[in-house]
Amino acid sequence: MTQATREGGLHLLEQMILIRRFEEKAARQRAGGLIPGFLHPYIGQEAVAVGVCAALAPQDVLTSTHRGHGHMLARGADPARMYAELFGRTAGYNRGKGGSLHMIDVELGFLGANGIVAGGIPLATGAALQLKRRGSDGLAVTFFGDGASNEGAFHESLNLAALWRLPVLFVCENNLYGEFTRQDRHQVISDVADRAASYGMAGVVVDGNDVDAVRAATAEAVARARAGEGPTLIEAKTYRHRGHFEGDMARYRPRDEVAHWMARDPIELLAAALVADLGATEEDVAGVREAVETRLDEAIAWAAEQEHPRPEDALDHVYVDSLGGAALR
Repeated sequence: MTQATREGGLHLLEQMILIRRFEEKAARQRAGGLIPGFLHPYIGQEAVAVGVCAALAPQDVLTSTHRGHGHMLARGADPARMYAELFGRTAGYNRGKGGSLHMIDVELGFLGANGIVAGGIPLATGAALQLKRRGSDGLAVTFFGDGASNEGAFHESLNLAALWRLPVLFVCENNLYGEFTRQDRHQVISDVADRAASYGMAGVVVDGNDVDAVRAATAEAVARARAGEGPTLIEAKTYRHRGHFEGDMARYRPRDEVAHWMARDPIELLAAALVADLGATEEDVAGVREAVETRLDEAIAWAAEQEHPRPEDALDHVYVDSLGGAALR
């Protein structure tokens, strides 16, 4: 690791393990009947969310995807409130009405997960336009997958962002599959970042399983955006360890491919680098794992005790008071 300190590296490791174990425990809770609906685990892609968010500032904003728990946790969300949302409880981030696909916390600058493929890309582009108009030094980041880079919203957003030199980072988490379709069956190109050249913006390919590399690439893109040099398309090559959704057996993936990527587990790579290069000990790593386990077990216990919404609560927040079309706060 070229940039991290021992303490900083252990913090990154803690965030990545938090995401991993949050998702694994969520899958277990869903199997036990506490979570309705679908889950799209972020397991295997933790280095992307953590590396990107490590290079951001409080004034920056993010949009996410259907696989958004990792992004939200990396931004600093409370796992207890996230579990409460997954459990459909009023203490959740959306008062139990949004569930996995629509969690949001604007106070964190997290503008929401999104169930629509590429749906968050134009939202982040619009947020970047507003930040620029306000004279803020904040920037917007949008996460999406390789499949989303085929959508019109992707191309329209990159075109406008480049034309107006907006402070926005387009982060493609290329896990090689658009749902169940391997990348080489829906794209001729192997690097999504090549598409940046069509819009006159920087395009960067980074090892998405190396958290330090992701952070460094993001820091460079952030510096360009804050300097008024416009957007960057970052492609992080990574891999999801499980199927597209919890319950998908992923039989469409070759066994040797899965084995190759499992051997490059981003958490194990970081843990090994911390011990080999930064003076951390195996006890340090074990301590991080134990602390995360305790935190998440407490979060689940708290969330399970929270109240369900009342039936009449379904009618709340359907409309807002407004003046001339603008919401009153």
